[in-house]
Amino acid sequence: MPSFLPALLSILALLVRSASKPASRPSSPPTPRSPPTSSSSRTTGWSRAAPCAAFTELIAVSDPDPHVIHTHVVLDEATGRATLMESVMVNEGDWLFNATGTLELNAPEEWGPIPEERAPRAAVQALGDAYFDRFGNVSVTVPWSAPCYHLEGGLPARGEMQGDECVKVWPSTIIVPYRRYVVEELGAVDVFVGFPSLDRTQGQLPMPDSHLLRVEGGKIKYCHTASACVTDGCGLNGTTFGRRGLARLGRRYKPVSLRV
Repeated sequence: MPSFLPALLSILALLVRSASKPASRPSSPPTPRSPPTSSSSRTTGWSRAAPCAAFTELIAVSDPDPHVIHTHVVLDEATGRATLMESVMVNEGDWLFNATGTLELNAPEEWGPIPEERAPRAAVQALGDAYFDRFGNVSVTVPWSAPCYHLEGGLPARGEMQGDECVKVWPSTIIVPYRRYVVEELGAVDVFVGFPSLDRTQGQLPMPDSHLLRVEGGKIKYCHTASACVTDGCGLNGTTFGRRGLARLGRRYKPVSLRV
């Protein structure tokens, strides 16, 4: 076990416990954590490469405050202390938020260790960069495999399988800056970014955003997003993608109403 790992896991456990606690109430007994059927957390891994870092995804669907949290922790291996913690927390009113859909779509996914023929860290990070580069450059190729969807908020944003390739519809004019990475040797990368134009009330101001990608066989297999907005509804005036857009995403999961 790497020498820094116990300290890093302790920090992540504290973050999960803290995020699971309800708001304090005078003279009230502690409320137990939600059962596994209503919440889930995942530590995608850690890396000895500089900087030592880890990522945790927390999905909580219990009332009164369903939410999803992506947290990135950087650790100083010499001191065992965290030097950076940043989180994107999304709840009702954020981009396509639906904690129940997130949990249900997340449940059947396999995130275990990939055999030794897995892609090296540099290749995994390169796929993360290709994903975001494609938003502003149509010439960028992003290899994607089945099941050919990504978790957009709490909805399955589906592509179309053509042979063994998943073909997806992309924007072409969005430049995504401020990228920070957690790349693990077991085939996952999380990228914290600022995503422009996400909240229509904020113009081009980049919004807090996290994308977690699973890479297998040199292709993206899974993708989870957590995208926060300044205003409830992200300035979409009570709409999401419209009927056609929701049909592409998948009708099974009804998004939380986006409020003005």
